[in-house]
Amino acid sequence: MLDPHVKTQLKHYLANLQTPVELVKFVDDSPKGKELNSLVEQIAALSENVSISPQSAAGERVPSMLIRSAKTGSEIRFAGVPMGHEFTSLVLALLHSGSHPIKLDEDVIEQVRGLKGEYRFETFISLSCQNCPDVVQVINMMAAINPSITSVMIDGAVYTEEAETRNVMAVPTVFLNGENFSQGRITLSTILQRLDNQSGDRDREKINRKEPFDVLVVGGGPAGASAAIYAARKGVRTGIVADKFGGQLLDTVAIENFISVKATDGPKLVASLEEHVREYDVDIMAGQRVARIIEAREKYEYTVIELENGARLSSRSVIVATGARWREMNVPGEQDYRGKGVAYCPHCDGPLFKGKSVAVIGGGNSGIEAAIDLAGIVEHVTVLEFDTELRADEVLQRKAQSMGNITIILQAQTQKVVGDGARVQGLEYLDRATGETQSLKVAGIFVQIGLVPNTEFLNDVVEMTSRGEVVVGARGESSVPGIFAAGDVTNSPFKQIIIAMGSGATASLGAFDYLIRTPLPPVTVSALRQEKPLHVEIA
Repeated sequence: MLDPHVKTQLKHYLANLQTPVELVKFVDDSPKGKELNSLVEQIAALSENVSISPQSAAGERVPSMLIRSAKTGSEIRFAGVPMGHEFTSLVLALLHSGSHPIKLDEDVIEQVRGLKGEYRFETFISLSCQNCPDVVQVINMMAAINPSITSVMIDGAVYTEEAETRNVMAVPTVFLNGENFSQGRITLSTILQRLDNQSGDRDREKINRKEPFDVLVVGGGPAGASAAIYAARKGVRTGIVADKFGGQLLDTVAIENFISVKATDGPKLVASLEEHVREYDVDIMAGQRVARIIEAREKYEYTVIELENGARLSSRSVIVATGARWREMNVPGEQDYRGKGVAYCPHCDGPLFKGKSVAVIGGGNSGIEAAIDLAGIVEHVTVLEFDTELRADEVLQRKAQSMGNITIILQAQTQKVVGDGARVQGLEYLDRATGETQSLKVAGIFVQIGLVPNTEFLNDVVEMTSRGEVVVGARGESSVPGIFAAGDVTNSPFKQIIIAMGSGATASLGAFDYLIRTPLPPVTVSALRQEKPLHVEIA
């Protein structure tokens, strides 16, 4: 089950257990059951602090395993075999159940510990999903901290009937006490805001008390991380505000063109980025989204940023590095069936459509790559391309055309997503060659038609292209003094990880150059916290 190298690594990790951990296995003679049984036995053999305890399988999913802390009684379950991307979730669950310190701020740990009531979390995942471990690990940490919280990871590819009965068509999907709680990536901050009515008020008050920054980075992707590191290394007061680290990078499976690193994947690179940022004196405000930038330099030289929770931050310079998101089709039914058959990540959600027919919208590199990946899982893939020819690289086109279960339709304009109210049943498209409307029966629709910059919060504060990208100069500067931008959110013609990192460094150096050439603002902090920021108090 585990190769010798992995066993050696796992034994090293388990040496960090401070208190005993009990494993309970619920297995049968199925291939997955035997696989899980072997995994549990091998883990228990690697540490004296890990034991296998008997327990009835009544009411339990089979195959599954339970990790119980002998000290606190906390329970974390894995229904299925937690390998692939979820192996890290398994290792962390073992460590945290064995009293190994959890890497969270102490006030956050106390907030989780103080939650009252019973919380039964169930998270449906696929082992090929890069985003799922983030959610599983967050909820597992909550369960390790507070025994009234339980967590179970459910592999949708193993428990297909349960996933279908509960209408799970995208991962990660989280249920709380039997009710649908969330779909897609969700942060600990967001979970706590929903469970703790006072959480938002505390966060807002804490942020409002912060002193002005010299450099404030908005966004936690490659560009934002690079910008924050370069700013912090200059010794200026640096902050980074982001919904989460990673951005589009979290959806990237294989990375083979990141210079000096032969091969890696998105989640691994994101973890390295965050770890690197945390090495420096950077005030990280995760789980926060920016609502708008208030630009009023004719009155004072701070830029004020307002968050969605109502809190305000001020800074002498701002670097916008909010990246981009998947472009939507904007056709009837798309939003109604989002997460119910309409998906944007084939690697994450593909396993949920095993044995079914799906459509891929878009014939560029991402679309054809998605079709090739899905063809190994689903029964049939139909690619719909708007143009008269595919735009993907020739090598990808040849690969797709060589596969027997991929059909490519050119000059096809998707017009409508069709469903039964609960899930996708198909779509309608216009045959642009004949002018006729055609129907296609599919269980899933994977949209791969490019990216849209995340600039809605800017509200035309800075100059932007017709596509909504921030126009920047050679130093990453925008049309407004003191506001810079970097990465995929800008008008850079090439959207690549390494280019985003470079532009983050450029914008940060540009911001530092701006700071040393700009006098300190003659204004008190209290003026920046007023509801009407234009009414300032002169110091």
